[in-house]
Amino acid sequence: MPLRPLAACFALLMLAACAGDTFAPKSEPSFYRNLARPGAELDAAAAASMISGYRANNGLPAVALDAELTRLAQAQAEIMARRDKLDHGAGKPFVARLRASGYDAKTAAENISAGYHTLAEAFSGWRDSPPHKANMLLKGATRIGIAAVYTPASKYKVYWALILAEPDEKKG
Repeated sequence: MPLRPLAACFALLMLAACAGDTFAPKSEPSFYRNLARPGAELDAAAAASMISGYRANNGLPAVALDAELTRLAQAQAEIMARRDKLDHGAGKPFVARLRASGYDAKTAAENISAGYHTLAEAFSGWRDSPPHKANMLLKGATRIGIAAVYTPASKYKVYWALILAEPDEKKG
């Protein structure tokens, strides 16, 4: 094939490829969503997927969202936000809150944090902290609840709570 027609074919292929480059995603991935603003909502399913992937990479089972654990995480994030204080014992200590809810767990753990504005930041912070990492890699955990609460008056702006648990199937 002569060089000129080959160059023309190449140019047409490049134009066709460029036309495909005009695609723009409708929004950024939810794990990069800025939660430090009014009305922002955490994508709990994305959190469960992110944590499940991390657990799978470490030979552990996936986790699924649990409505009761999510309610408990939301309550913990809200009380910390109201008090503007990062504290596992805000309200009641974790074990007492879990017991009072009636949630039957063989094992459970809680991660809290403040100041991370995206799910990706909170996840990375927990992953990079040995005690929080150990909680995310809790053996036997199959359920999670997660919450993020925006509080504009705080220097932190966002309070987080994550609860991981292994339900006690024999009891409930």
